[in-house]
Amino acid sequence: MLQEKETKTCLFCEKPVKGRSDKKFCDDYCRAAYNNELKSAVNNNIRNVNNALGKNRRILENLLPDGEATAKASRDKLIEKGFQFKYHTHIYITKTDKTYFYCYEYGYLPLENNWYLIVKKNEE
Repeated sequence: MLQEKETKTCLFCEKPVKGRSDKKFCDDYCRAAYNNELKSAVNNNIRNVNNALGKNRRILENLLPDGEATAKASRDKLIEKGFQFKYHTHIYITKTDKTYFYCYEYGYLPLENNWYLIVKKNEE
């Protein structure tokens, strides 16, 4: 008795798939589109966080004058420029328990009365 061959369909466009028995897509476009769609939510979140980190870094960089080691800025000024305090790459705690928040090599230290000290990490 002959078995009928089962027709497989593309996971993306649902057209019939011809070729190897383990083939899942009809062509490269469908394979790429399927995988992009599958990962789009994750990639979108990563892209949004990376964009926020990059923007925070640029804001800190622009507030630190050339040649200066430090500068001060108010919370209002940072927020006005679009700074998002919830995004930072790492934290540095000094021996005196001061906590610096960094966006790559630029950081800030919360001071009194909603002021922040802006610094650039020395390259080692």
